[in-house]
Amino acid sequence: MDGDEWRQTFDTYQHSAWRFEAQPTYTMPKEAENVARFLRGELKPADHNARWHERVCGYVASGRTIGRVRIVRKPLTDYQRYQVAWGIPGNIQAGEDIRVLDVTQDDYGLPLSGTDWWMFDESRVVHLNFRPDGTQINRELFTGDVTPYLEWQRIALAHAVPFSEYVKDTV
Repeated sequence: MDGDEWRQTFDTYQHSAWRFEAQPTYTMPKEAENVARFLRGELKPADHNARWHERVCGYVASGRTIGRVRIVRKPLTDYQRYQVAWGIPGNIQAGEDIRVLDVTQDDYGLPLSGTDWWMFDESRVVHLNFRPDGTQINRELFTGDVTPYLEWQRIALAHAVPFSEYVKDTV
């Protein structure tokens, strides 16, 4: 799934979009300069992630929900520190429900391999496949039974904490 097909998958969901986000690092060309700025200690640009925020605001304004559970292990990677400082707060302000699950001591039986996934309307799952360095290989529509994904979502949400609580406990 690329380009228009991927965008349409998002734009046509009816009720809920939810992501299981488990990679320790994402190597995305569009983010490279901002990650480098963060690591140099520069200030976050005012328009950081603005296009995503506009999309999230639109989903929420239309009555749909969007959220994710961010899987972490301690110590956080540089990319995860970038997400915590620059990415996640703006996404939450835009309307995303973002929770954090620390799997340093327990994996809770969750699939922590090289695949993240989005679930749309609790009925469609799209795998996001990655190389070990965090480079996305592809996106593919999963055509099997979504029951395990619903259970993994339930487990992740049951053990995750709201981002604000995670930050309070880790700072």
